[in-house]
Amino acid sequence: MKSKLILITLFLISCQEHQNSSEQGKREIINADIAMSDMASKEGFNNVILFYADTNIIKFQVHEFPVIGKAAFAKSFNKNTDLKTISWKPVKAEVSQSGDLGYTWGNWKLLAKDTTYYGNYFTAWKKQKDGTWKVTLDGGNATPKPQ
Repeated sequence: MKSKLILITLFLISCQEHQNSSEQGKREIINADIAMSDMASKEGFNNVILFYADTNIIKFQVHEFPVIGKAAFAKSFNKNTDLKTISWKPVKAEVSQSGDLGYTWGNWKLLAKDTTYYGNYFTAWKKQKDGTWKVTLDGGNATPKPQ
């Protein structure tokens, strides 16, 4: 009986540690996502994605095939005329049980000269050996104006 009680206690402690780790991972990628949006207004949308990109990033593009790899993505846009009028905010984040993969999704807003565009995005994150999170998959779509 005592052995079963010890095993149950260890199991519950393990579950609690996993839950705390998962919540910490969610907070980390939400914070990284928000930091990316803040940085985009200064550095530009693609420049900030490049800054946070994993080596093997897959970046979905509008009306184009996905760009695969950080080096290819770096060559895919003009760094000097990058878009700085886009912002986004995560709605939800999840992190895998292993704690090394996660995703955020949310809403974006693009201010253009004559109009404002809206959409949703998703970003998959991969935890690096140094503990930082990098973007491994990114894309989105346009939507009507939110109500």
